Amino acid sequence: MRELTLIVQTSLDGFVAGPKGEFDNFLGGEENLEFVCSLTDDADAALLGRVSYQLLNKDWPTAANKPGATKNEIKYSCWYNDVPKYVLSKTLTVNNSEKTVVISGNIETEINHIKQQPGKTILIFGSPTAVRHLFELNLVDSFWIIVHPRIFGQGIPFFRPSESIVKLELLASKQLSNGTFCHKYSVGK
Repeated sequence: MRELTLIVQTSLDGFVAGPKGEFDNFLGGEENLEFVCSLTDDADAALLGRVSYQLLNKDWPTAANKPGATKNEIKYSCWYNDVPKYVLSKTLTVNNSEKTVVISGNIETEINHIKQQPGKTILIFGSPTAVRHLFELNLVDSFWIIVHPRIFGQGIPFFRPSESIVKLELLASKQLSNGTFCHKYSVGK
């Protein structure tokens, strides 16, 4: 069965974006993108919430063609264009020629069906609302949490209060030169 792996970037205090959804305070750069690209090497599908899909789909399909595009911008853009994208949304409609499928109902059945198909890892990017549902349904197998050395104080939180405890096991850890830490955890089932 294919693994569903979440990639989420957070501030040290657990915010995935500022109060208005902005990403300005995260540390970007080529090293950060190179790390994400290393994760795409073992993945052949993307799962996204509607908002994350619309954000990524605004820039990444054409990023490789922009003047001055870096090696990793080209690599990520090509990966993004090549893989099927599954979007969790009740309101979005897309042109299927974009290799995009909208999942609007029966999430557990649909995701389990995708996970049972032959292939590599399925990556889910950000999407805190969608991820909460996936965690509740025990569909997330592991996640990379990329923790930036920033304290936002407010914003959109990744984690919400919950009555259940999720047991994690640290599988890997890496520090980037800008002070960002990347930790991979498996999710106890």
